Amino acid sequence: MPLDRFVLLLVLVIGAAALTLWVGTLVAAVTQFPAVGWAAVIPTALAGYVIWRVIAERLRNREDDHYDRIEK
Repeated sequence: MPLDRFVLLLVLVIGAAALTLWVGTLVAAVTQFPAVGWAAVIPTALAGYVIWRVIAERLRNREDDHYDRIEK
């Protein structure tokens, strides 16, 4: 496995773990303060969805694939 893919995978796993803990903290806060908590969770969920769609589009786009132009 190339080093750049390994580092990318490592960064994504650590980022996903941190995001999971952060969202869990937000959900726990919602149960304590329902009115204020939902105001923070909804925009966070929308931002997460947009980021997910951007990443998914970049992974599916074959015309803009950086690794296809690298000589092997």
